[in-house]
Amino acid sequence: MLSDIEIANAATPLEIAKIAKKLGLKTADIEPYGHDKAKIARPTLERIKKNGKKGQLILVTAITPTPAGEGKSTVSIGLADALKRLKQNVALSLREPSLGPCFGIKGGACGGGYSQIIPMADINLNFTGDIHAITAANNLLSAMIDNHIKHGNTLKIKKVFFKRAVDLNDRALREITVGLGGKINGEPRADGFNITVASEIMAILCLAEDLTDLKKRIEKIIVAENASGEPIYAKDLQAAGAMAAILKDAVLPNLVQTLEHTPAFVHGGPFANIAHGTSSVIAAKTALGLADYVVTEAGFGADLGAEKFFDIFGRLSGLFPSAVVLVATARALKMHGGVAKQDLSHENMDAIKAGFANLKAHIENLRKYNVNPIVAINKFATDTPKELNLIKKLCNEMGGEAVISEGWEKGGRGCVALAKTVMRNIKNPTKTVLYNENLNLNEKIKKVATEIYGAKSVSYTKEAEEAIKKFEKWGYGKLPICIAKTQNSISHEKTWLGAPKGYDFPITEVRLSAGAGFVVVLSGTINTMPGLPIRPAAEDIDVTKGGKVIGLF
Repeated sequence: MLSDIEIANAATPLEIAKIAKKLGLKTADIEPYGHDKAKIARPTLERIKKNGKKGQLILVTAITPTPAGEGKSTVSIGLADALKRLKQNVALSLREPSLGPCFGIKGGACGGGYSQIIPMADINLNFTGDIHAITAANNLLSAMIDNHIKHGNTLKIKKVFFKRAVDLNDRALREITVGLGGKINGEPRADGFNITVASEIMAILCLAEDLTDLKKRIEKIIVAENASGEPIYAKDLQAAGAMAAILKDAVLPNLVQTLEHTPAFVHGGPFANIAHGTSSVIAAKTALGLADYVVTEAGFGADLGAEKFFDIFGRLSGLFPSAVVLVATARALKMHGGVAKQDLSHENMDAIKAGFANLKAHIENLRKYNVNPIVAINKFATDTPKELNLIKKLCNEMGGEAVISEGWEKGGRGCVALAKTVMRNIKNPTKTVLYNENLNLNEKIKKVATEIYGAKSVSYTKEAEEAIKKFEKWGYGKLPICIAKTQNSISHEKTWLGAPKGYDFPITEVRLSAGAGFVVVLSGTINTMPGLPIRPAAEDIDVTKGGKVIGLF
């Protein structure tokens, strides 16, 4: 059987103008980046925005990730290709991969097998330069903060909140000291880096309605506080204009295609475990203005990605799904049931029954948003008919529906049954959120921790408590919350598999992203700059003499 990379390399992409034509776009509506990728032109975006929403949004989420792999992107792409096979006008709206995970553990993030988006190597690496532009805009603001302090500090900056960014996993940059080397370099102070995809600039780009809104959001970034404890904004440094200039092209959504030539918008890439985890509002609204069905995904498990999709992305954009697909695998359920990774190829009905607690918790959580998810069982070669039928049976007993998905092996053809089930279950969005904006921040945190994560109580460090009081005093108590925690468990502790219950959920730090429009709440040992593993994926990546990237998967 061909590998993912061999399948992607064997694909013959259509000229990007032909992909645009599938959505009713003309050559003048796109700005090509080579032959097989393009941005949507600004005047075209304005026209689509004026015409309004046309399509139905389908959200793909998943159970809690395991090292066995769940294949959420593979299912999303296969589902879109299957809808196209059923003669539907469909588009994808997906996130851009981050360089950090590509070179770390995860490798590429363009789907797998015969359900991939292409050009795979370009999308995974530099693509159209969006993430690099976000990094540059972020670090320009950092430079302007320290430059202001160096040249008189008329704003009386006392404590700086805003961090630098780089789109790599570099744990050595988590905590640094800047301004060393004498007075010519400024005053020494503690600083640190976020990975770019966890930065507020990335979140702002993904939640902005257009370039004008992006600039307004940048102005609202709280970069520091003064000696009187009052916030200092990016607009006080007159930085927003230059930052918006850097981002003027990055804000335009990117158009590519699947192996089966289904149009795919790939734009923005915030992490779901330390950010809000969706592709951009602009890309989603553009796709919805052009296609009857738009398949999108939320990062990591439904406790992170789907919760934030409803409570942050949906609340701020007004976009809610008409159907939700919840991806699960027999292998992952067995792992949640206590089976070691090396033993997952063996049939184990008892482990599936035990691990089903995780899938059950996610189904129950999604029903709190007034949706009944369709479970997509992403089939692996080692799955047995008995295991797959058991998962279906357990879902049916909960009043749910489970469908086998074979997108990896068969592409869109392997997801036709899933596509038909989704179309049958489409309904008008309920626009349900978990909590009311008028709750205070502590109440919102408790609501998510107890109702989604299964915690019994919430505890806070002294620093977290003080930050919450400060942010509410500044008038930001009505913002939604973005909880940053491990993706490997519904809880804050990555080793707790299944569906943990009745524990204390610890809050270690609270940060304000006023420009993005949410409050970041960190729990457990999570941090916003990942590190590389013992053997990073970068060791296997290379480029041939002819310029072909190899080893990315």
